Amino acid sequence: MGCTGGFERNSERIIMIDLFIIKVGGNVIDNPVLLQTFLEKFATIPGKKILIHGGGKIATRIGDKLGIESKYVDGRRITDAATIDLVTMVYGGLVNKQLVAKLQANGCNAIGLTGADANIIPAIQRPVKDIDYGFVGDIRTQTLQTAPLKALLEAGITPVFAPLTHDGKGQILNTNADTIASTLAIALSAHYNIRLIYCFEKKGVLRDPADDNSVINLINEEIYQQLLEAKILTDGILPKLQNAFGAINNGVKEVLIGHADDVLSNTTDKVAGTLIC
Repeated sequence: MGCTGGFERNSERIIMIDLFIIKVGGNVIDNPVLLQTFLEKFATIPGKKILIHGGGKIATRIGDKLGIESKYVDGRRITDAATIDLVTMVYGGLVNKQLVAKLQANGCNAIGLTGADANIIPAIQRPVKDIDYGFVGDIRTQTLQTAPLKALLEAGITPVFAPLTHDGKGQILNTNADTIASTLAIALSAHYNIRLIYCFEKKGVLRDPADDNSVINLINEEIYQQLLEAKILTDGILPKLQNAFGAINNGVKEVLIGHADDVLSNTTDKVAGTLIC
């Protein structure tokens, strides 16, 4: 069925999804119990899948031990020279390889990647305007390399991406994981019917941020505009919705926002979160 006001949570879908692109948030990465449960469920998802992970607070904790101060503007990390070395070590090394090892332990043949590997995600360093974000990357969407990803997927290997890209000149760049997930989904939508899933610590997009059970099961463009006008959406969910509609408007079949615990059901027809289409 299409994405209409008549959508029901358990209604039958006619879109056949053949690739799931799943982003797991930093708050899940920071919670060992949530993370273990998520990875066990992710590993059992049949067929082709890609995982993109956030960084969580691990880089901040390790930075504190190393004397590297974390700096933020409007909730966004300033990535100076010391910090890009830090997040490369933590995101691309510690976090990424721990996730891969845990997936292998659960029978999922995974490979850890950054955007620099196989030149999959080229980017440019964000130009300085009002704020100098440092070594932060904006993805060069027209130059994404999908062939290496297709080869891995067709070989039954699950790519696991750290939130890092590169500028083609030897510089690693810190890049938003939600944006990486959306961009990869758009690029691969020419080859697969994709459901892009954002997993975090909430059950979906909430009508009342204080009520975890106030999940909005369906959001289309009309409903989205109504929510914006009513100022219901919080700052944390807005970037996910912006990326979601960017993906939907560029070839991705479906986007779903939901709790990490529901990742398995959210790869079936019986979705538990918020469907965007």
